[in-house]
Amino acid sequence: MDDQLYLDKPYLIFVISQRNNFLTIQMEYLSDKSKSFSPKLNLNCNGKILSLEKPVVMGILNITPDSFYDGAKFDTEKTWLAQTEKMLKEGAAIIDIGAVSTRPGSEEIAEDKELEILLPALYSIQKHFPEAILSVDTYRSKVAEIAISKGAFIINDISGGTFDEKMFGTVARLKTPYIIMHIKGTPKNMQINPHYKNVVKEIKDFFIRQLEKLATLGVTDNIVLDPGFGFGKTLEDNYKILSGLESFLELGHPVMAGVSRKSMINKVLKTGPAKALNGTTVLNTIALLNGANILRVHDVKEAKEAVRLVEAYDNAKSTLNDSEI
Repeated sequence: MDDQLYLDKPYLIFVISQRNNFLTIQMEYLSDKSKSFSPKLNLNCNGKILSLEKPVVMGILNITPDSFYDGAKFDTEKTWLAQTEKMLKEGAAIIDIGAVSTRPGSEEIAEDKELEILLPALYSIQKHFPEAILSVDTYRSKVAEIAISKGAFIINDISGGTFDEKMFGTVARLKTPYIIMHIKGTPKNMQINPHYKNVVKEIKDFFIRQLEKLATLGVTDNIVLDPGFGFGKTLEDNYKILSGLESFLELGHPVMAGVSRKSMINKVLKTGPAKALNGTTVLNTIALLNGANILRVHDVKEAKEAVRLVEAYDNAKSTLNDSEI
């Protein structure tokens, strides 16, 4: 091919797809003042626009009996409504409802059982909090489609489309925000000797492959990337991912960090999930400093405080000049 592309200004170029020797690309202009790429920072939740220009907090609502931290705490209407109200009042922008435990070693449950657990809570929360942006934590396309039809707005898929081959087609048809998470293995076996040569690069390559598949179906926005802390990673892997978090923004989509009360905290501090709030706040702060757009947490108030403090720090840092140092 003799045609050449001449660029007189700095651009980031993303290859979206490659078919029959033709490349589909996306070009984003970088101003002279830009030091890094700013991803598409709006999610269109069926007409409700969620801005990610400033980081937001996703509150975790596990309605399962066996989640690693809060299992059986919120499995009745009274408790899940009270927890939802609490998280919304504390500033959660999204409520993420999970009806399947994906803790390390957990067994898969039947699709019908997942729906049996999920739908009563989804109906109830949507009825009592109609303005809330609800996310469904599922890797099943049928569950996702039913949940969206019943009031959810976002699909949060721990498998990033690898557990259900129909998921990407469902996302394309529904045109709903979709969170691609990376996992190595399955929840049952993911923590059995996970190994990478270069964990950040391999996760980034996974995202590129999945984004290309989505692009062939016409899905190029309304996407969030989640590197999957604790999902098939060693302790060192998790901290490498945290350190390299900003590199995922180069793919042109917002990044979510989910470190809340996880073993990457507990193994270092020799504690357990119930005593991991302070450690969670420390790692959430690091994630924000490294570019996270969404914090997925059990404790919304503390996460919102981290967002506000990092914002104050960034604002002061941006106005600090050499003469003041």
